[in-house]
Amino acid sequence: MSQLITSEFPGIATVTLNPAIDQSVSVPDFAAGTVNRVLWEQSDPGGKGVNVASFLADLGFRVAVTGLLGLDNANVFEQLFASKGMTDAFVRIPGTTRVNVKIIDEVCQGITDINFPGPAATPEHLVKLGRGINTLLADHDWFVLSGSAPAGVPVDYYADLTRQLKAAGKKVVLDSSGDPLRHGIVAAPWAIKPNIAELEELVGAQLPDQVSVINAARQLLDQGLGCVVVSMGREGALFVTGDQCLLAIPPEVEVKSTVGAGDAMVAGFVSGNLRGLPLADCARLATASALGALTQLGPRLPSAQIVESLMARVTVRDLADSRQ
Repeated sequence: MSQLITSEFPGIATVTLNPAIDQSVSVPDFAAGTVNRVLWEQSDPGGKGVNVASFLADLGFRVAVTGLLGLDNANVFEQLFASKGMTDAFVRIPGTTRVNVKIIDEVCQGITDINFPGPAATPEHLVKLGRGINTLLADHDWFVLSGSAPAGVPVDYYADLTRQLKAAGKKVVLDSSGDPLRHGIVAAPWAIKPNIAELEELVGAQLPDQVSVINAARQLLDQGLGCVVVSMGREGALFVTGDQCLLAIPPEVEVKSTVGAGDAMVAGFVSGNLRGLPLADCARLATASALGALTQLGPRLPSAQIVESLMARVTVRDLADSRQ
């Protein structure tokens, strides 16, 4: 493939109910209960849906972002949206968008996440958000619903929104966890992307091996989903549809930050599907995008050429005969 820039395709909208400013801090030999000194820090406007939109904009797509955004520190997000040409359809709410802290220990190669709650939403905020999403229906065919839900958002919000979007003929990707994901899959979004821990929580069972993970994914397909992507860290990612089961195995890369890697996988997967790539190439592009994010500080992708070079190094295996 010679080109990743794909601006001629239909618009994509991402919904982020609980955005965050991702603050990455480097603390060598980090230890709880002691004094730790920061070597460097970096702050980036983010949240899962914001990251997905940012990556898709990097890949050349026309993207709109919506959700709930705190008024008090909205400017840093507004600067990001403007710099990447993304349509800003966020509903502003009183308060400050939360900060999530990621402590990076480059000596021990460990990462500690400290995630804060976001400002609470009111029914009026959700009504306004619904009106904005209705406006986006006119020229956006794909909707990516990402991340957690703050206080004030009903647990079945993603499910109701998925039904609304599907009724309008839209393709829905849901990337959440816990109760929002559990309730959301009842509405059968087209695709979900849990990690192993999120999938175990979803099915209520330990998944100790690859076969158990695949069978769990297939159980979800039986509920009406079109594709289940399971990210498994260094072991790669599974891409399971009704007639295919693929394992994408990544090459080794130098990991600088895990911020946004899963979101980059979602963006790459959506990108591949919009371009009409077969599932194997979608898996390569999704995995390469995640790898690219791992090599950057904060939620960023390297150049399209580097993502393409990473694609060529991703091994895809057909596991179609793995059902037990």
